[in-house]
Amino acid sequence: MSETDKTIHDFDFKLICEYYAGMERQGPGSPDVTLRALSFVDNLTGESRIADLGCGTGGQTMVLAGHAPGRITGIDLFADFIDIFNAASRKLNLQDRVSGMVGSMDKLPFRDEELDLIWSEGAIYNIGFERGLNEWRRFLKKGGFIAVSEASWFTEERPAEIDEFWKDAYPEIDTISNKVGQMQKAGYIPVAAFILPESCWTENFYVPQVPLQQEFLRKHAGNKMAGDLVENQRHEAELYYKYKDFYGYAFYIGKKI
Repeated sequence: MSETDKTIHDFDFKLICEYYAGMERQGPGSPDVTLRALSFVDNLTGESRIADLGCGTGGQTMVLAGHAPGRITGIDLFADFIDIFNAASRKLNLQDRVSGMVGSMDKLPFRDEELDLIWSEGAIYNIGFERGLNEWRRFLKKGGFIAVSEASWFTEERPAEIDEFWKDAYPEIDTISNKVGQMQKAGYIPVAAFILPESCWTENFYVPQVPLQQEFLRKHAGNKMAGDLVENQRHEAELYYKYKDFYGYAFYIGKKI
């Protein structure tokens, strides 16, 4: 693997956490996209239980909380993200029904059929799309919903450079039709699937990183790992601008049978 072919998983967790902690969202997305996905979910009440898995600092979670009833638990591996999450919840006076906790999406603290909705924006790749859909299903009530955004191919064929990059970074990347089929096979009725707008990647994800990268490099001057992390993110952004017609994120919403 060359220096430019590294993925985010090749870097120190503390550096990754610090790099992304200053961003409202740790992946492509937007409030409008969160609300569009939520519009396909029904039957939520004040008694509903919602889990946001891989919640990061909670940008999307706070949007959910402002438009969906019920109690929301955010779970993320990084304690610093959860500290920011809970501070945001308190700032918005949501702490009575929105709380974050440190945890892993492969060891969830919920009971079988406890949840009405499982949410995960740009994070299910950490466990794998198929594995996540299958393992998380037991925590949902019958008729409960799952809503996840996931890296997806928009075309059956694409240039070798981007094909090789993504197959190395995330071998489970696949076409939207195949992802929908995987959701159905895992025991869900596919309710909706839609592509995230380009602005979710550009204006909301890559552009905000530019000033953060400059400060990050100043703080970690001489640290090769920090420099490589920034270079990796710049390379990823360049690939997106070059090949955005071939891939992006898609949101998948399913209902447990």
